[in-house]
Amino acid sequence: MFIVNKICSILDEVRPREDGKSYTEQITYVKDRLGHDFRYAINCSKIERELGWTPRHTFEEGTKETIQWYLGNFCTKGG
Repeated sequence: MFIVNKICSILDEVRPREDGKSYTEQITYVKDRLGHDFRYAINCSKIERELGWTPRHTFEEGTKETIQWYLGNFCTKGG
């Protein structure tokens, strides 16, 4: 699933649109720019091995927390 779809899914859950539609309907696809990376990947094995670090949240949990923070701190109704 693309990150934008995950964000839309979370927004559908925590702040549904007034018209009842999914936020995914607002996505507009555009042609890729030259040199665009098709995939990004993170390998945490080195930081886990050398520093003993492990993430406290899954990607989904962190994304949802971030969205909720932005909604509570930057978004106002109608603005």
